[in-house]
Amino acid sequence: MTYKIKQTQNISRGCMVCGVENDFGLKTRFHVTEENEVIAVFTPRQVHQSYPQITHGGITAAILDETIGRAIMPLTDSLAFGVTIELNVKYKKPVPYDVELKAMGRITRNNGRIFEGTGELYLPDGTVAATAEGKFLKRPLEKFTSAEFIKNHWFTPDDVPEEISIQPEVSSKAPG
Repeated sequence: MTYKIKQTQNISRGCMVCGVENDFGLKTRFHVTEENEVIAVFTPRQVHQSYPQITHGGITAAILDETIGRAIMPLTDSLAFGVTIELNVKYKKPVPYDVELKAMGRITRNNGRIFEGTGELYLPDGTVAATAEGKFLKRPLEKFTSAEFIKNHWFTPDDVPEEISIQPEVSSKAPG
């Protein structure tokens, strides 16, 4: 499926998930669809491995956590984040590294300060590798960081796509 992108979310310099200056980070980009879902695009590397050729499950959890937590931003503003209260991840397939991956997150319930959401991590062929659901506390960025960070380290990247495709999962079962 192809999603039209209406906005790209801010990233930072040092974050493990989105930081462009973190040598060991994922350098993830987060994009908002017309339906106010968030798509994360990233490429894990060998430094993110657990078993040979497999991305560590903690990286999978981190990307789903941040993608769902950021899904509140299109519904509020770019300076409101979800701070995780609880996160439940279900691992379905091994996640390779050195390939571009995508995660998608959305809000399923919003009670003001507390919200809930779900997300999926997709392999390049569209297979769902992991799912997550979580509960988050909505917090303004200024409540847990400085004005200097917001001014100098919180910015919109230049690479803004018009659309993003997530390939549909293809069944391997023979008809009949």
